[in-house]
Amino acid sequence: MSEEPEKKPRAARARKKTAEAAPAEISAAETPAMAEAIAPEEPTTKRKARPGDAQTPAPIQGEAGEGAAQKPVARKKPVPKRREKSADPLTVAAFSGEGKEAGEVHLSERIFGQEPNQAVMHQALVRQLANARQGSASTKTRGLVSGGGRKPFRQKGLGRSRHGSEREPSMVGGGVVFGPHPRSFAQEMPRKMRRNALRSALSVKARDGLVSVVDGFGLEEPKTRAMVELLQGIGVEGTALLVLAASNDVVARSAANLPWAKTILASNLNLHDLFTYEHLVIQKDALEQLEATFA
Repeated sequence: MSEEPEKKPRAARARKKTAEAAPAEISAAETPAMAEAIAPEEPTTKRKARPGDAQTPAPIQGEAGEGAAQKPVARKKPVPKRREKSADPLTVAAFSGEGKEAGEVHLSERIFGQEPNQAVMHQALVRQLANARQGSASTKTRGLVSGGGRKPFRQKGLGRSRHGSEREPSMVGGGVVFGPHPRSFAQEMPRKMRRNALRSALSVKARDGLVSVVDGFGLEEPKTRAMVELLQGIGVEGTALLVLAASNDVVARSAANLPWAKTILASNLNLHDLFTYEHLVIQKDALEQLEATFA
């Protein structure tokens, strides 16, 4: 019998194939020459600019970097500087009807200078919000729902749960168990506590420097723009509550289109409005009414 050829191991055959497929080593001397041959030649002439090409913006004079374009900045409307807080919180600025500063006014210490009572203010605010509820929510019990006078199906033999009326709470269209019924949410509070809460809220406004006094609103006709200019002259930056001594239709209509401003009579001043609006603008004639009502 003829002898079979000797088989080489698989690892040796794999090394032999890898050696045959490996490229020849490149000497260090041939590398720069090959790099120069592979590198593309730079064009001697520049291509003409086309309409679709992006253009580099021209540099602006006065800039450190070359070719750096300055972005346009939107100009904000100048806002009048807010008046600095006085050392005495009871001394506030007084303004004329045109929004110009006209001296200072000393507020009553009995109204704007007491120590705030947070517990009384919270109780008074909860009472005001509760008294504003209508309490008209209502539902029908099984005795108020119409229908359901007969038994819907016989007691036995159907494999269903037993029912005696179609208006049971477990049935569709039936009554409601423990649902709301008309009631009153009114809360009582002594008058002295209510006035103490208002004085506390006014004292907080004066302490934070958010009270301004106006001699009068010099508006001859309802103009929203005139009201905005007046409040900006006073220094109002956020919301504003305008306290009037008597009803003034011109002032009320001028501020009606401003969602951040509201007019109110001095006799109707309340905690909810004092907490909702930030700046308090009081007419000079209304200060006497506040002192007579809440002192």
